[in-house]
Amino acid sequence: MNATPATPVTSGTSDISGGTGSPGLPTLSGGTGSSGSPAPSGGPGGLTLRELHSIEEFEDAFGLFDAIWRPDPGAAPVSVEMMRALSHAGNYVAGAYLDGRLAGASVGFLAAPAGQVLHSHVTGATTGRGIGLALKLHQRAWALERGLDRITWTYDPLVRRNAHFNLVKLGALPEEYLPSFYGVMEDAINAGDESDRVLAVWRLTEPHVLAAAGGRPHLPRVPADAVVGLGERDGHPVAGRTDAATVLVTVPGDVEALRRGDPGAAASWRRAVRDVLGGLLAEGARVTGFHDRSCYVLSCRPDGDGTEGRRGAGRRP
Repeated sequence: MNATPATPVTSGTSDISGGTGSPGLPTLSGGTGSSGSPAPSGGPGGLTLRELHSIEEFEDAFGLFDAIWRPDPGAAPVSVEMMRALSHAGNYVAGAYLDGRLAGASVGFLAAPAGQVLHSHVTGATTGRGIGLALKLHQRAWALERGLDRITWTYDPLVRRNAHFNLVKLGALPEEYLPSFYGVMEDAINAGDESDRVLAVWRLTEPHVLAAAGGRPHLPRVPADAVVGLGERDGHPVAGRTDAATVLVTVPGDVEALRRGDPGAAASWRRAVRDVLGGLLAEGARVTGFHDRSCYVLSCRPDGDGTEGRRGAGRRP
């Protein structure tokens, strides 16, 4: 991270999802990695992306994550020792360097089904300069080189910027709602809220993902007869209808500010999104994208495999 606010990029983030801090970039103390590491790849503006292999590099990544999330002692997203073990076992541990300083890092591990999936556990990067996007594209190339066809991660569905990044810029789509997934979290970003997450699935060779990787954002179609399953009024959630083929589920403009300034409103949003978005996903609806930087678009039509979304009235938050 640099002197500008640092942000966990949930494009692979959380991976542990979060908000903003204000750390400076940690100074690079490691070398260029082991001699067996793949050749580094270039990113925007002279950014260099490569796998990490040395203890010094893992310590830099740990410091970066610590500066972003500011967790309680013993509650870091990932330890130096775990990064070492994951890297040695052939998993994904990578960093993004800007002018010789670590500006982003990502940690993932091979997941089930074996030979098909990489699960991205945590990604953190500075805002601006496209560092988070460059890390995710590096992660995608790494996975494809190993014959994997998808990458998964979890993120907080209430954080708009992460939803926009994951769904619009990358083309990943949430496929499962996970209530209180991490239990109680006491870091500076998530404290005071329940740790609901959605499982984002990035299907690496889907046409819309290929388009997004080429710089064309994934913009879902919103038909004229779409209904609002969850809306917003005066900063609070308002339940609507879910009895249509396409349902829109709004999330708050800045849930992290709400956690600090109006915890009651933040809790209302958590319950409402869990009820509407989580309920629709559990009943077979599919998220098709994120619209207007504000709402999830869900298709509740039967799609040929026997699944369809809920047909009923909205629920009260």
